[in-house]
Amino acid sequence: MKHLLKLQDWSTEEIIDTLNLADKLKKEKKAGIEHHILKGKTLGMIFEKSSTRTRVSFEVGMYDLGGSALFLSSRDLQIGRGEPVEDTARVLSRFVDCIMIRTFAQKEVEDLATYGSIPIINGLTDYCHPCQVLADLQTIREHKGSLEGRKLCYIGDGNNMANSLIVGAIRTGMSVAIGCPEGYEPDSELMKWAEENGNFLCTSDVFEAAKDADVLYTDVWASMGQEDEAAQRKEIFKGYQINKELMAVAKEDAMVLHCLPAHREEEITAEVFEAHADEIFDEAENRLHAQKAVLVKCMTE
Repeated sequence: MKHLLKLQDWSTEEIIDTLNLADKLKKEKKAGIEHHILKGKTLGMIFEKSSTRTRVSFEVGMYDLGGSALFLSSRDLQIGRGEPVEDTARVLSRFVDCIMIRTFAQKEVEDLATYGSIPIINGLTDYCHPCQVLADLQTIREHKGSLEGRKLCYIGDGNNMANSLIVGAIRTGMSVAIGCPEGYEPDSELMKWAEENGNFLCTSDVFEAAKDADVLYTDVWASMGQEDEAAQRKEIFKGYQINKELMAVAKEDAMVLHCLPAHREEEITAEVFEAHADEIFDEAENRLHAQKAVLVKCMTE
């Protein structure tokens, strides 16, 4: 039984195999070829955070694969009224074949895996966002032809996206530079791991971070649950924007990615966003294909 709790649990080979399967499923879907690999299987989707891409991609993905998906809001589950996660895990394990959860605490995802007897997929936590990064890697490889030897630069808050990008990029042979304000760095243990296992830089100088980058990536300055910090963060992150000045120090053919939703004129200018919209919306589409590959890997291996 395979889980996707965080990307560092997966080897380079497992990540690449999943990307290869995602490419295959994408190509064949566009050719009208159906794959009912998960016929008769049911995915339970627990949402404690709102979602557009995660919900739609997993639900459509299960349909494409011949299975079905149940949307389980925390408002409708007993977990939202204090039922222990270990009890929820054991009950749902008797009803469904896999659980995807989008929540706050990483421990909740880990506990589901500990107490449940079915695969658990992390649809997002405050610590990491592995499904998004698999789609990101698929998109980079589509546009650049390869991952190894490329430089990925992330600008902004050292949040769950930064944490997962560090792991995914280094696992696949990319170098990583993070440009963020002091005090807003990614997880310290992850940065230590990155320094020991790859080519890694974390700096408050965005131009140093972006120099010669193949890929520039950003995310909103205030994530879900940080709404009360939005005004303060707007001041702190004012200089941490992907704009034409920053693009000028990256490689001439650098691509731009954003996990969405985007706040134009905050973390990215409208000019840069629209110039790279094809890449950004390919990235959004690839959530479907990458997550179908994750579903197959977790539910058949």
